[in-house]
Amino acid sequence: MSPTPAALLTPADLERRRGLRQMKGVALGALVFMAVLFVVAYLFQERYPWLQWVRAAAEGGMVGALADWFAVTALFRRPLGLPIPHTAIIPRRKDEIGRTLGEFVETNFLSGPVVRARLEGTPLAARFGGWLRQRVNAERVATEGASVATAVLGALSDDDVSELIGDLAREHLIAPDWGPSLGGWLEKVTESGAHHGAVDLAAENIVNWLNDNPQAFDGIVSRRLPSWVPSMVVRLIDDTLYREAVSFVSAVRADGDHPARHAIDAYLARLADNLQHDPATIGRLEDAKVSVFDSPRVRGLASEAWETAKTGLLTALADPQSGLRVRAADALVEIGERLETDAALQSRVDGWVIDAAVFVVERYRHDIASIITDTVQRWDPAETTEKIELMVGRDLQYIRLNGTIVGALAGAVIFTLAHVVLGGAVA
Repeated sequence: MSPTPAALLTPADLERRRGLRQMKGVALGALVFMAVLFVVAYLFQERYPWLQWVRAAAEGGMVGALADWFAVTALFRRPLGLPIPHTAIIPRRKDEIGRTLGEFVETNFLSGPVVRARLEGTPLAARFGGWLRQRVNAERVATEGASVATAVLGALSDDDVSELIGDLAREHLIAPDWGPSLGGWLEKVTESGAHHGAVDLAAENIVNWLNDNPQAFDGIVSRRLPSWVPSMVVRLIDDTLYREAVSFVSAVRADGDHPARHAIDAYLARLADNLQHDPATIGRLEDAKVSVFDSPRVRGLASEAWETAKTGLLTALADPQSGLRVRAADALVEIGERLETDAALQSRVDGWVIDAAVFVVERYRHDIASIITDTVQRWDPAETTEKIELMVGRDLQYIRLNGTIVGALAGAVIFTLAHVVLGGAVA
């Protein structure tokens, strides 16, 4: 199994690789030391009997070192390349390890009671509020939100948006009949007398316009008279018409019981009734509505309005000093202050967050855990083995070193017990 190329390893992985190689050298050095010690003790034990204990300790140390070397190596690859059963465990059982890890996470971490117990002990809203109330953090959130909104606006197709606006307009604006609803609204207005203020405003504006524009009546009637009519008469007719108009509108404005007002009331009442019950009036209104709102010009105006709104939004979102960005940051700071100080709001927000988290975990726990399983299954066995060995291999080399030391002590103790027991039995 070839090692993972250095180009695919992170700086942290490269550092772990150096540490792993150093510990492998230490563990191998301990094994070599025990082997040399064994050879020396074996050759001179007859001349120096006490070397028998050294030989026994060296034998135990070599056995412990070799056994732990085999166990550690068998996790990642086949020792000496031999097809020994139950070796190269990680590359052969990678997928099973991934499934087991996913099941472990799903069972012990992605559990509703576990998530609820953990979150209930954390003041989520207060902590977030304290972080958000700081201006720099609020501006950061506003900046990120602006980036997301800009990306969304950029991804939207103008044609699709225009078509959507058209569809919504046809569904909610053009398709429903306006007559009955508009007639009902007008009936309530006239019954309550709410339109009287509009009549007063209209009369006042007309009087003001007449006072400011007397020349507008010049020639309204006189230009239609025969040429032989004296000019004095022509002028008198125009002036009389102007004064009568001013007098009439002023009287309507001043007299709340003027016949013209009653005529307006009667007209609005008839119109309200016709809009609700007269098919001809309803039909004319619907025809006018369709001709206005479903015309190509209106659709063009909708597209232009979308383009203008989109351009304005993109400009405001891109400028950190724009009113939109500044007001958004101000609002976020205010929200953060409330979250940090309002206990009732904290309780509600914490409850919403906890309930949402528990719902997501309970409903999608298997799907979330399957990310681990699917990810491990896609990993290359050699690369997976290399990565895992870099993560835990250095500690495993300590096991080899400890095995050497423990084996040496065990060998010396066993040799001593054997001499004490067997020596006493022979004696």
